[in-house]
Amino acid sequence: MQTSDNTAQQLIAEMGQKARAASALLANVPVARKADALNLAAAELRARADEILAANQRDIQAGEQAGLSGAMLDRLRLTPERLDGIAAAVDAVAVLRDPVGMVIDEAVRPNGLHLSRVRVPLGVIGIIYESRPNVTADAAALCLKSGNAAILRGGTEAVHSNRAIYAALRAGLIKGGLPEDAIQLVPTQDRAAVGAMLAAHGLIDIIIPRGGKALVARVQEEARVPVLAHLDGICHTYIHPQADPAKARDIALNAKMRRTGICGSMETLLIDRHFADPTPVVAALLDAGCEVRGTPEVRALDARITPARDEDWTTEYLDAICSVAFVDGVEAAIAHINTNGSHHTDAIVTEDASAAEAFLNGVDSAIVMWNASTQFADGGEFGLGAEIGIATGRLHARGPVALEGLTTYKWVVRGTGQTRP
Repeated sequence: MQTSDNTAQQLIAEMGQKARAASALLANVPVARKADALNLAAAELRARADEILAANQRDIQAGEQAGLSGAMLDRLRLTPERLDGIAAAVDAVAVLRDPVGMVIDEAVRPNGLHLSRVRVPLGVIGIIYESRPNVTADAAALCLKSGNAAILRGGTEAVHSNRAIYAALRAGLIKGGLPEDAIQLVPTQDRAAVGAMLAAHGLIDIIIPRGGKALVARVQEEARVPVLAHLDGICHTYIHPQADPAKARDIALNAKMRRTGICGSMETLLIDRHFADPTPVVAALLDAGCEVRGTPEVRALDARITPARDEDWTTEYLDAICSVAFVDGVEAAIAHINTNGSHHTDAIVTEDASAAEAFLNGVDSAIVMWNASTQFADGGEFGLGAEIGIATGRLHARGPVALEGLTTYKWVVRGTGQTRP
């Protein structure tokens, strides 16, 4: 479907108006009814598995012909297991505690006024994303459970997968009696539709971009509505002198190689110069098929290590590539991460609790970890059911954005006739 700028604006305006009406209805839908609808949506995903996987195969074939990288294809690819995981995530969101109506805090003023802050939906959420078809289901489930309507615009590379998943979700929601316009998928891949979403002030309450630097930069530059940014994941693991050697090896290997194409994948390994034996850690990465790029000092550890360039320290590879450097102490590791990282997820490996606390307090990232793989940076692993993204900014929400991150609050004031003097 090709659109002109004017046609795109009209399309998004119509979708926004429908979403606004649906969001008003969703805000008052009982918890049990939302949960039932999500369970029905998950059931539809499972029932239509063959159809969804066939659509995904069309996207994979097109991606291969277009020369997509291995990392992009991995993000795009659905398997029966991954699709079942998507459905399970929708079921998991259904049973999570509903944040709408939750009292954050309350107080009674000296004049007898009772004040409380109560969670309410954001309203209409526009989500612009690339590659990952699971975002279609995750975003829909989280927005619905938190009482929000959503307008989804997925990437061209996953167009058939997104449409098949959306059709299944929509069928489940209609069976569950929820407004059919609560979740809408933009029917065109034209860039004009993205521009129209970014300009839809008064119809869309917040935009959440999930993708590469170019997408996020465009959204932040052009948006006339608030943006909750999900930036790249330049994640680090720092091995302290007091790290257990086996833990250091296993954590670094898992952080890089479990799935190289996710935003929680380690991109830079920092090794303290006083760590006893760095060679087995680096060798484990190389033996697993990872390209290791290092400083001259690091390259002396293994002939297979290639030279690191200046840009390697600020690159999100999303591939089996890792940059490695030596640092002098916790403060140097913190300085390197805060300077070169993307404030996403960073970890320290050590048995020294004081060093760990210094790292956890000093690293300015949305997620900081001690003796754990950065691959745990995931809403499901955090017990949130699913996530819309990992927010790396400072305002509104940070880290995995799930149900509470998709709400705001209002003040509720109850009086007994007080007037202000």
